[in-house]
Amino acid sequence: MSTVGNSTNIFWHECPVGKLERQNLLNQRGCVVWITGLSGSGKSTLACSLGRELHSRGKLSYVLDGDNLRHGLNKNLGFSPEDRTENIRRVGEVAKLFADAGLICIASLISPYRKDRDACRAMLPDGNFIEVFMNMPLEVCEGRDPKGLYKLARAGKIKGFTGIDDPYEPPLNCEIEIQQTDGVCPAPNEMAGQVASYLGEKGFLQEQ
Repeated sequence: MSTVGNSTNIFWHECPVGKLERQNLLNQRGCVVWITGLSGSGKSTLACSLGRELHSRGKLSYVLDGDNLRHGLNKNLGFSPEDRTENIRRVGEVAKLFADAGLICIASLISPYRKDRDACRAMLPDGNFIEVFMNMPLEVCEGRDPKGLYKLARAGKIKGFTGIDDPYEPPLNCEIEIQQTDGVCPAPNEMAGQVASYLGEKGFLQEQ
């Protein structure tokens, strides 16, 4: 008998078709690419560009976008520290399932707290969680303000907004860091190419 969280009398059921068989079928290795950064840093842009790049190479991926997930899976959560933690935990569990299915799961969320991202990393085998830090200055992100959220936060109409009155804890040991070069942000295809190259070098784009 096992006890997991608040659930009792439950047992893990193994199936004859496992992760290895699914990976062989897809000719790729499942993993999670976790894109983190401030609002307006380019997370969703990179996620979609990477998904397109992988599709062009015949690789199967799926994007988990933070805002999109709050329309369904996480629609009952707000933005308190506790709700933010639960939001990330749920996405981490879903991402783990996608990776186990053999897909390259691309998660795009602000995910401001280091401990929450590290908890998601701990859900996966070593090397299967690729943290991508969109290291863009606050003034750049606020200057873009594609959703008008920084303006609202500065006006006091949004409370607990990351980067304004709630902290963002940058990664300490991310696999990939994307930032400006001489004050210029890389183009979406360049960012996607950088991440895809990393995946290729680590063997995620070929049969193992």
